[in-house]
Amino acid sequence: MKPTLSELILQGKTLVSDGAWGTFLQAKGLKPGECPEQWNIDHPEEVLDIARSYIDAGADTIETNSFGGNRFKLEAYGLGDKVYELNKKAAQISRQAAGEDKYVLGSIGPTGKMIIMEDVTEAELYNCFKEQAKALYEGGADALVIETMTAIDEASIAVRACRENTPCEVICTMTFDDLQNGEYRTMMGVSPAEMVVALKEAGVHIVGANCSNGIEGMIHITEQIRSVDKNIPVLIHANAGLPVLQGTCTVFPESPEMMSSFASQLAKAGANIIGGCCGTTPAHIHKLVEVLHSESLSK
Repeated sequence: MKPTLSELILQGKTLVSDGAWGTFLQAKGLKPGECPEQWNIDHPEEVLDIARSYIDAGADTIETNSFGGNRFKLEAYGLGDKVYELNKKAAQISRQAAGEDKYVLGSIGPTGKMIIMEDVTEAELYNCFKEQAKALYEGGADALVIETMTAIDEASIAVRACRENTPCEVICTMTFDDLQNGEYRTMMGVSPAEMVVALKEAGVHIVGANCSNGIEGMIHITEQIRSVDKNIPVLIHANAGLPVLQGTCTVFPESPEMMSSFASQLAKAGANIIGGCCGTTPAHIHKLVEVLHSESLSK
């Protein structure tokens, strides 16, 4: 049996994750308003090609095409009865790409529902995440990554649902905005330190941040996580810089070389798994692998 991610990190390893998925799907023909998760059934070879591209770039972990695969999101496409099928297939595709040695992280995104607005109950959220988590595990996921969260109640419920209904390691990342005064907060006002305390109580194995920041900003977020916990494993998925509008197109300006130039500093700040979010490509991941794995070998 291969070690868990936490066990690898305890051995002193710095792992590299994958990069963006959405832009790849769009480049392959995903149309506006089309459900990305349906591609797991309709275009499995295209989804597999994305997963393989990151494995070929040297990534240690690969996510699944299931970020919006919860019942609430799928119901908007008229696919509420396909939660199990779409998520299990997502995990099976990434498992095929990863083989037995690499790690599959089942991607679970926010529902778009808010308890504070009374448009969903805690029980409904729990059952929603339970359903998705079980399907991803049964499809072959090694761990579950709950990502792009902004509300601590939803994130905590998702962690509990994953912990209590699968044997998978559970990762949870939130997305923080830079307040330009040295502080970072989610849209719902949660700080990195507050995230750590709440998610540990919920039973999370690995915490972190994704999206909203380039890799340099993620260094400060990681430092704030480490200010309250020196030991919990940390995963960081940074954007390729902050988005810039060029004509009618949104682009992310950081090249693979620019992004990887901060990788060592991010690892020294306390990040244990480093990968990409919006705007990152296999070329970005390949450069991260070059930098981080060469440093690991030199230790």
